[in-house]
Amino acid sequence: MHSTKDNLQVLHEDNHLVIINKRAGDIVQGDKTGDKPLSDVVKEYIKEKYDKPGAVYLGTVHRLDRPTSGVVIYARTSKALERLNKMLRDKIIKKTYWAVVKDQPNKSEDTLISFLKKNPKNNKSTSYPKEIDGSKKAILHYKVIKKLDNYSLLEIDLETGRHHQIRVQLSNIGCIIKGDLKYGSKRSNKDGGIHLRTRKIEFIHPVSKELIKVTAPTPKDPIWDSCS
Repeated sequence: MHSTKDNLQVLHEDNHLVIINKRAGDIVQGDKTGDKPLSDVVKEYIKEKYDKPGAVYLGTVHRLDRPTSGVVIYARTSKALERLNKMLRDKIIKKTYWAVVKDQPNKSEDTLISFLKKNPKNNKSTSYPKEIDGSKKAILHYKVIKKLDNYSLLEIDLETGRHHQIRVQLSNIGCIIKGDLKYGSKRSNKDGGIHLRTRKIEFIHPVSKELIKVTAPTPKDPIWDSCS
């Protein structure tokens, strides 16, 4: 399943940036799979909408794992890209995530701190209680915001942005994200995605300086429907 410009969901758009509601399965930018990335779809959309001749500039500000969904920011100018990248590094872009997990965590809210080490061979991270060689400290805050029939909906704020951080840290406390086979789910989701998404994003626009607050509607799916 790939996005096309006809089913592209644009959440915010101006001269400097465009914010998209990414579907599970879309890749944010080109990778070794050779599948068409979302960035190309957005370029086609901009080219057609504004009748732009020649190549369209589009910078990828941040990535989202292929099976996850939700808010993705692209920069339409190099000035915006440079400033947004700095804002990400300085941790002043606030992102809020939603995850649907199989088991209720022991605490209704908590801070998880561990050390994650990425294995490039299987594209997977492992969580350790103490620092080991090559590991990076990972911190996230979660709270249970809804109890569903067989699942719990968690809202998550990240203090660090590590490889697969939410997936591995939640799995480590026995809260496996629905559909996440890589981190312990017994069954995949039909669309190959997982129930993890960037729900909200908030930041000061890098050029106009206005406050941008964007919430991504959840996909059509019985479990997401019961969350919102």
